[in-house]
Amino acid sequence: MMKKLMALALAGMMTLSLAACGNSNAPAASSGSGSAGSDEDAALTYAVEAGSAGEEVALENGFSVVSVDSQAKALMEVEAGTADAAIIDLLMAGAMVGEGTSYPDLKVTDQKLNSEEYGIGCRKGSDLASYINAVLGEAYADGTMQTIAETYGVQEALLPQETSEFTASEADSDVAYIQDKGTLIVGITNFAPMDYEETAGSGEWIGFDADMAKLVAEKLGVEIQFVEIEWDNKVFELNGKTIDVVWNGMTLTDAVMEAMECTNAYCQNAQVVISK
Repeated sequence: MMKKLMALALAGMMTLSLAACGNSNAPAASSGSGSAGSDEDAALTYAVEAGSAGEEVALENGFSVVSVDSQAKALMEVEAGTADAAIIDLLMAGAMVGEGTSYPDLKVTDQKLNSEEYGIGCRKGSDLASYINAVLGEAYADGTMQTIAETYGVQEALLPQETSEFTASEADSDVAYIQDKGTLIVGITNFAPMDYEETAGSGEWIGFDADMAKLVAEKLGVEIQFVEIEWDNKVFELNGKTIDVVWNGMTLTDAVMEAMECTNAYCQNAQVVISK
């Protein structure tokens, strides 16, 4: 029941917020705390997740930041009064901020700093990205992807997926490597509504990204394992083969796409400002 209520609330918020975001070249909307890049903004301290799109956009705007190891901790900084505001993903804000959420005393301002898209990250040159694209295309065509999106209230953010054929690497195939070891290891952070534990400490991960990753593991014929990582270390985790894929509402920045083999974009998002 709680998951359904969260999905309904998030879907409503996404309908309004994404319509207001426009495209990635649109100027940021102003809010009670000033427009992006103003002197008033520069005087504030923003809590951001290290290595995130939120940190990147804050630094681009010349904001003073305190970097923490998760978006949830960025919200904690604002709640505790050790930061004036936080910059987090719109999708997370809908699930975590406001009445009936974990942070009922915080609010999502109307200050949206960008418009962006999520993708899934694999090792550079990995054929796993091609495999995932094929599964996403099939899941979108038969409606499975839309059904999962509706479960978590992210259907308004979903991007259409084209059908495609998997192209295996002739040598050093990640798909073959994963099938041989029998487990797909997915790097995540605790990030509702994409990857989260419905019951804290249960080790049972749900969410839009988690459920789509489970579908890919099923198609591969392997087990799935979710591993919490420090977001700033995601490329090191991939290259060290402690994880096989980063699937956690990852923004497709230039730096990310240079460091990883990324899938097609599958969700829209924005970086938003959270305050008391």
